[in-house]
Amino acid sequence: MATAYKILGQSAPTANTATTLYTVPSATEAIVSALTICNRGNAAATYRIAFIPDGDSLANEHYFAYETSVGAFDTTSADTKFGLSAGDEVSIYASTADLSFIVSGVELT
Repeated sequence: MATAYKILGQSAPTANTATTLYTVPSATEAIVSALTICNRGNAAATYRIAFIPDGDSLANEHYFAYETSVGAFDTTSADTKFGLSAGDEVSIYASTADLSFIVSGVELT
């Protein structure tokens, strides 16, 4: 298997909208090693992160973080170490358009 360490996805999503940050490509597995959330705004905000198996719709059991706070002009990160299969998704949600998300890890093909 070939291994590619890289940024898997980046997004500054629309406020109050579930957004796909990363989908594992076909014939690929991935290990998500870190998620970073940056608040570019001057007020605290909240975010959600979910790991959705291929073919599922977003549901309560998929959340890794829910309504988690990040301070104004602050950055937070989470070490995740989640293994994902082809078609699995990382979904994000932000209470404001001032949040930026980066997911990094390894793709195995």
